[in-house]
Amino acid sequence: MTNKFKDPKFHNETAAREWFEAARWPQGPACPHCKGAKHYATKKEGRYRCAAKECRKDFTVMTGTVMERSHAPLTMWAAAFHLFASSKKGISAHQLHRELGCQYNTAWFIHHRVMEAMRRGGLDLPPMGGEGKVVEADETYFHDKPEAKRRAVSTGGGKKMTGPWNKRTIISLVERGGQVRSFHVEDAYVENVAKIVRDNIAKESRLHTDESALYKKVGREFASHERVNHGQKEYARGDVTTNTIEGYFSVFKRGMKGVYQHCDEKHLHRYVAEFDFRYNNRASLGVDDDARAIAAVRGGEGKRLTYRQPH
Repeated sequence: MTNKFKDPKFHNETAAREWFEAARWPQGPACPHCKGAKHYATKKEGRYRCAAKECRKDFTVMTGTVMERSHAPLTMWAAAFHLFASSKKGISAHQLHRELGCQYNTAWFIHHRVMEAMRRGGLDLPPMGGEGKVVEADETYFHDKPEAKRRAVSTGGGKKMTGPWNKRTIISLVERGGQVRSFHVEDAYVENVAKIVRDNIAKESRLHTDESALYKKVGREFASHERVNHGQKEYARGDVTTNTIEGYFSVFKRGMKGVYQHCDEKHLHRYVAEFDFRYNNRASLGVDDDARAIAAVRGGEGKRLTYRQPH
C-alpha cells in the first residue's frame, strides 16, 4: 500500500466523513433539501438537522448525492473516488472489489456511481473554441453491436453513413490545450455528427478533422475547416493535425479494451464520461490526484442512480 492510502480517511469513518464534508461543503454543511445554511447537529455523528422552519429535515454528507442510501462505509467510498481519480485508464469493478476487499456487487454499485459523479450531464456548457482557437473533431469505433442492431444498421435506410456499421460509435471534440467532450451516438450519420459539431463548437473556431466526409458540409460553418489526409499518410501540416484527439482515443481504447474489456451499451455513456473527466482534470492543467478526487465528489451532488447490479 502506498503512503497515500495510509491517509486516515481510508481507514477511519470520522476522517472520511470530514473529508467528504470539506469536499462537498467548503463553507460548512448546507441542507440538500432547501439549500439552507443554518443547521444543528443531532446526537448521531455526521447527521444534521436543517434549522429552517419550513424544512427541519435531517441530512448527511451522502444525502442528495450518488452515495445516498448506500450501506458501504465512507472509507470505502473515499478509496474508490481516489482510485478512479488516479487510474489513467480506469479501474474495473472486479479490481475495485479486490482493492476494497468488498463483495463484487458492492464494488459494481460503487463503480457505476463514481462514474456518474464524473459525468457532466444536464449542464448548459458554453461552446468550445472561439476566435483563433483550434477544435479537433474525430470519431472512433469499437466493440461489436448486438446482432439485432447490426442487422438494423446494415439495411441502410437511405442515410449517408461512414465507418464500420457493426461497431459502437464515439464522436469526440477536443479544444487544443483545453477540454474534451465525447458522445456515444447510435451511428455515424452525417446528420448526427453535424448536430454535435454545430451545437458544441463556436463558429469563430478553426475546425481540424481528418479527410472524413462526415465533417465536409458542417465544416463550412466555421472560421476555417482544415483537414489532414490520413489515407495519404499525412498526419500534420504545420499546426493542422488531429493528433490531440487521436491521443485521447488511444487512452480511451486502451482502457476499454485492456481494463474494462466489455460494457453494456446502455452504460457506455458513463464510461465515456469517466475518460472525459480525467482528461479535463489532467495534470497538465494543474490538477493532481487529490484535486481530481474532490472534483469527482462535487460532481456527484444532485445525482442518483437507483438501479443495482443486474442478476
